[in-house]
Amino acid sequence: MPSGSSSHSERAVIHEIPLAEATLHGYFSSVLPPVLTVNPGDSVRFQSLNAGWNWDFESEFVERDKELHNGHALNGPVEVRGARVGQTLAVHIDEVTPRPWGVTFAHGDRFAWTLDGGSGTDELGKTVSLAPFLGVIGMPPPEPGIHPTGPPRKWGGNIDCKLLVAGSTLYLPIPVDGALLSAGDGHAAQGDGEVSGTAIECPLEWAQLTLDLRDDLDLRSPIARIADAWVAFGFDEDLDLAVEQCMATMLDLMERELGLERKHALALASVVVDLHVTQIVNGAKGVHAVLRDGAIR
Repeated sequence: MPSGSSSHSERAVIHEIPLAEATLHGYFSSVLPPVLTVNPGDSVRFQSLNAGWNWDFESEFVERDKELHNGHALNGPVEVRGARVGQTLAVHIDEVTPRPWGVTFAHGDRFAWTLDGGSGTDELGKTVSLAPFLGVIGMPPPEPGIHPTGPPRKWGGNIDCKLLVAGSTLYLPIPVDGALLSAGDGHAAQGDGEVSGTAIECPLEWAQLTLDLRDDLDLRSPIARIADAWVAFGFDEDLDLAVEQCMATMLDLMERELGLERKHALALASVVVDLHVTQIVNGAKGVHAVLRDGAIR
């Protein structure tokens, strides 16, 4: 965890969001009313549709206004008591459990998957290992209006990073009071780049997130803590600018966590930090930088 203070409720609670039309939405907006209000340190547990609004194969879960709700099927929003613009929301990913099916699209063709424990087998008999995660974890932009779920932003959203599995913690700058976090878009497995435009898109039997507040982090873009590394993110329509943002955030992190001067951090980053293309298909492209534990001694 980053050094510094955090804010917890005296007695953390696990809240459950029912899977229902009233708790689902397909866009971001700061005026969407929260479906749940929690204290810092509480957890939120929910079931989730896949990106195509399906719970069962080939069956949409609810009738919806497809012009308004034209993005990913998101659960929420969830308000966090005391959350203020300028703070950081820490989202610990406790659980991501897929349902037993998924789909991947390639140039309009659909490939169906059977998911069983740690592996998935497609309809043509090819099997891959699973590493499930939520493609979308984010908050609405502060600007008024309706915002699409497709592009990732400074405040999170459709990040589509395969490293954000259970056990990881994602840190997001808070854009609006209350935070108003939404999440969804289950992926059973994905490669860096998400080159066809889709991963193994799957509904989730259960997902659980624990939400906390930080007032000691000033993030220009999200960061994450995974099992054995720090991760920094950058997003832009221009891949080069996404790299610049990502590396600026990683250098900030190295200065803060390792006590380095910036030029020294840059020199060391050139030696030990790995850059990955998160995805190239969401309008704003994504890049993530990974600094492994023990790489600098």
